[in-house]
Amino acid sequence: MTSLEDRLRERAKDEGFAELRIADPAAAPQAGGRLGEFLDLGREGDMGWLKETADRRADPHVLWPEARSVILLAMSYGPEIDPMSRLAHKDTGVISVYALGRDYHDVIKGKLKHVAQWLARETQQDVKVFVDTAPLMEKPLAEAAGLGWQGRHTNLVSRQLGSWFFLGAILSAAELKRDEAESDHCGSCRACLDICPTHAFPAPYQLDARRCISYLTIEHKGHIDRELRAAIGNRIFGCDDCLAVCPWNKFAGIAREAKLKARGDLIAPRLADLARLDDQAFRALFTASPVKRSGRDRFIRNVLIAIGNSGDAGLAPEAERLLGDTSALVRAMAVWALSRLLPEGDFSHLRDKHAQQETDDAVAAEWQKA
Repeated sequence: MTSLEDRLRERAKDEGFAELRIADPAAAPQAGGRLGEFLDLGREGDMGWLKETADRRADPHVLWPEARSVILLAMSYGPEIDPMSRLAHKDTGVISVYALGRDYHDVIKGKLKHVAQWLARETQQDVKVFVDTAPLMEKPLAEAAGLGWQGRHTNLVSRQLGSWFFLGAILSAAELKRDEAESDHCGSCRACLDICPTHAFPAPYQLDARRCISYLTIEHKGHIDRELRAAIGNRIFGCDDCLAVCPWNKFAGIAREAKLKARGDLIAPRLADLARLDDQAFRALFTASPVKRSGRDRFIRNVLIAIGNSGDAGLAPEAERLLGDTSALVRAMAVWALSRLLPEGDFSHLRDKHAQQETDDAVAAEWQKA
């Protein structure tokens, strides 16, 4: 007779999940300590919610005392394009592969609910569904469940799926058979550590989010440090470098779920077009996209950094137009971009025209430092 766990796997595959593994909720006791070290070093940056929810993250039973099993599911979003090739086209912006399609939270959560509802009916036990937004440490639990291992870049890697996959989790009050944990297969490889443009890995298996381009362009709400801007290049939302160079991705398949496939208009959007987005146009372009969560001002901040790194003086008028933007975040990066694109005399003329009128201290400082 087919076991409940095997039937559960078949149900998950029917929903488009590539893998399903099961762990004890207490199977990753080391995760809380590692999170504590990360927070003690202040490496979370603006992500204060990590500190606020640390106790719940350290133990799924704090999140839900009735949990007896945690089911981890993987869905591939493997790209059809070479993610790294886009970096060479400096007049276009690079959006992380995961954000080129529909918001994965919406896509995966609906499918997870279908699997969880089936499990609840079969076991007559309660379930809870999580996709990345709840205080649950999916990656250590997925490693304990045998879905993959946390590589030197701290992301999950699978021998079958590489690292281009999303994680979802179901907590169940039912006692299910556990899978064996996965071991580390990184060996002596340093590709992910050495490729990082901003040197965000202080050591293997450690990440300083404050230097990570994904954090800086998505989560960070303020001005990006001057020392890091040049290294960001034309990455305007996220960064794929450490994933893209992983040798295990030779086993990664292309995304099967149509909603996770890349939108053609987002693969290589022109920086000149993006710089002209007001809030309404930004929301319209990124409807149902993960990019929408950054907000227009942060996104245009990133676009201006890419413009400043383009070396294309033809983009200077787009930056100059944004010197009058209502957002100080945008105005500051417009100043920086122009300081890199214009001859000294032309930039000095703009400084004489605009700097004295600036009321925001951070923008005024950009004029002084440029």
